[in-house]
Amino acid sequence: MDILILVLRLVLAIVIANVAAKLISKLKLPGVLGYLLAGMVLGPYALNLLSVELTTANWYHTFSRLLELSIGVLFAKDLVFKKMKAYGKQVISITFFESIGTFVVVTLFFAIVFSFMGVPLYVAVIFGGIALATAPVPALSIINEYKTKGDMTKILLPIAVMDDVIALSVFFTINAFIMSMGSAATTSPIVTVLLNTVLPIILGIILGFVALAIYKKMKSEESYRIITIAIIISAYVIAYITDNFILPAPALNYMLLGMALFTTITNKGSEEMMEKISSSVAPIIAIGFTVMILNLAAPLDYHLIFGAGVLTFVYIISRGLGKYFGTYLGAKTSNASDNIRKYLGLTLLPHSGVSLLFTGMAAASLSTFDAPSATIVQGTIAAAAVINEIFAVILAKKGFELAGEINPIDNDTPAEAINC
Repeated sequence: MDILILVLRLVLAIVIANVAAKLISKLKLPGVLGYLLAGMVLGPYALNLLSVELTTANWYHTFSRLLELSIGVLFAKDLVFKKMKAYGKQVISITFFESIGTFVVVTLFFAIVFSFMGVPLYVAVIFGGIALATAPVPALSIINEYKTKGDMTKILLPIAVMDDVIALSVFFTINAFIMSMGSAATTSPIVTVLLNTVLPIILGIILGFVALAIYKKMKSEESYRIITIAIIISAYVIAYITDNFILPAPALNYMLLGMALFTTITNKGSEEMMEKISSSVAPIIAIGFTVMILNLAAPLDYHLIFGAGVLTFVYIISRGLGKYFGTYLGAKTSNASDNIRKYLGLTLLPHSGVSLLFTGMAAASLSTFDAPSATIVQGTIAAAAVINEIFAVILAKKGFELAGEINPIDNDTPAEAINC
């Protein structure tokens, strides 16, 4: 299909998604739910506006990676280390308990179920590994839409970042074990984790210091947009070369790279500088949010809701229990506030994009020696992703409401879904 037509389809999808978000907001539901529903309806399983041909095109892949880098601007605004010192212990404690707690609870639930079904118990461990990760974009979208303020808002982003680092570490270790069972050649799990998490952070910090030097020499505010776009493109080019020509296999996490880059600027520059950077690329970030959420939702087949089986609900319930009570225990251990104890777990439920990525990798590893288990994993997570994501964003907003971190005025008349 002609590239121009694909581009026009993407533009139309972005417009429709934003209209859907505004309509959903009028129902006093989080606008991100509108993006998710639009993504499912516009995806290959329904209207096919966001077709596989579009989402797998090389130019679209490049475009998405650039937007992932740009999202780092928004994350970095709230990752000011001086302000985080007050609750650093809480971040570590809560992340540890909710991550490991989720892994243990989900694994135990499936181990019990599989012992009756005759399914190998290592499949239960796979489900536990997939369940760990949290998708931070939906919760961040709610934060921006309702301008939430409070302890929970401050602590959520660093927890989401650390959560994904732990999730990557645990899952890749499990996946390496699975591949070894099928006698498939694989990169060391330690190397894989380093390439996925540590390398993009180091690269981002280095690029952050270079960018900071450039920003300090600027005198015209009008130049911020041009310089910031140039920095994002330059970071992408360097990451692409590293990913495709230096590393043994593509592995870099581009969002983590962007976060490290702009977090360096946030902490070594000034808040005024970061505010100018953020304002200069606000329209780009808005598009980035829309496209990223569409990318989360488009692969979800809403038909699976009607065919969801017992395993799907075992996964959703056990993961929810693990996240909620793991967070509660971590918050209690670190003497966090009552709001964090009671309601933070609700904001950590969004999951779909990461879960589908992990599921595809686990299924590919299992298919070499245990095809029936690969089918169980794929079918269960695919259905769970659809159901969980719809309810997770509603519960996430409810968590902020119960914690009193949504301004009553904004709650009645919510702001634009993404307003940087």
